[in-house]
Amino acid sequence: MSLKFRLIVMNFLQFFIWGAWLITIGVYWFQNKHWSGTQFGAIFSTMGIASLFMPSLAGIIADKWINAERLYGVFHLLGAAMLFIIPTIGDPGTLFWVMLLTMIFYMPTIALAITVAYNAMKDSGMDLVRDYPPIRVWGTIGFIAGTWTTSLLGLEASSGQFYVASASAVVLGLYAFVLPPCPPKLDRAHSKTLADSLGLTAFALFRNSKLAIFFIFAMLLGAALQLTNAYGGTFLHDFDKIDAYKDLFAVKHSGIIISISQFSETMFILAIPFFLKRFGIKMVMLMSMVAWTLRFGMFAYGDPASLFGLSMIVLSCIVYGMAFDFFNISGSLFVEGQCDPKIRASAQGLFMLMTNGIGAVLGSSISGVLIDRYFTAADGAKDWYHIWMTFAAYALVTAIAFAVLFKHKHEPGAVGMAQIAH
Repeated sequence: MSLKFRLIVMNFLQFFIWGAWLITIGVYWFQNKHWSGTQFGAIFSTMGIASLFMPSLAGIIADKWINAERLYGVFHLLGAAMLFIIPTIGDPGTLFWVMLLTMIFYMPTIALAITVAYNAMKDSGMDLVRDYPPIRVWGTIGFIAGTWTTSLLGLEASSGQFYVASASAVVLGLYAFVLPPCPPKLDRAHSKTLADSLGLTAFALFRNSKLAIFFIFAMLLGAALQLTNAYGGTFLHDFDKIDAYKDLFAVKHSGIIISISQFSETMFILAIPFFLKRFGIKMVMLMSMVAWTLRFGMFAYGDPASLFGLSMIVLSCIVYGMAFDFFNISGSLFVEGQCDPKIRASAQGLFMLMTNGIGAVLGSSISGVLIDRYFTAADGAKDWYHIWMTFAAYALVTAIAFAVLFKHKHEPGAVGMAQIAH
């Protein structure tokens, strides 16, 4: 079995697990359990809370004590147990804590999967910029497969979605132990500083002004990602409250419509090597921010009943591929090119902390307050047009600030990691 195929299987299962429930948990929550929106917001925040500390902590452990692929497998097996328990829970308060534990075990595996893949590819002499995106694209295909499995089996409002995710997590957890070894590289015996001893060396990356600015904007884009995760499916499902819309395909199967975003990802992931080598990390990140602006702006004009409105929803999902991949995948490659191999897992964990941790928590909490205060009527109806236009304005301001503040020299003639490491 080739290294490329082994890493493809890992990425496919990694995101199949997430895709099986992430898009449809809102349907399960509101149509099956009939619990409140405020409580659902708390459930959705568990991803951000777990990402505040677990990716960094897991990175420290993998850099200092335990092979990254083994830690990766243990986390998936523990996460599988939590997913299996979810359908047995009958109150939202208990579900919050179980979901938090699920995310504590799952969120660090995203960064660990990157660490395992990058390490194996470097050991094999592969070019990360050229060879990683065609491998990572299978993660997106896995997410689509998970979402479609749940939807086509009629499990969108059922607890069955969590059993599908749990079974796939068991398979990946066991498979992880036969992945290429990724041993710790920090020398514990020669740690000279307190930061070395505590495994906090990666945070020294903030001393580099360019990297500090990069991480701050990664946090701001992480907030944008949380906005679309939290409200994209809810926006479409809100149309089922209107008799003229509730039987439309785009409303009944919102998970499939939203999965167009993942199909788009497959195209844009494969385009990353070309764009990075041609334009450099700054322009690629800037393209991502402009794409976020279009993503939200098109949703503002979305309407599943009219040709124009449905085309806006579909185009918004297509643009999402550039918005997500040009920020997330390119960002992880940029971090890899900037850091010492001895802190590779910690650095990827730090990137996750800023995006899916601090960014996600700020995005979900601040947007929730704004929506409740300014865009929700007394009867609970939401003003989706102004919600999405506000998010679009946020992304546009972020893009302008990034263009002015982030300084990075791009060398078009450079190849491989060199062209994003300067």
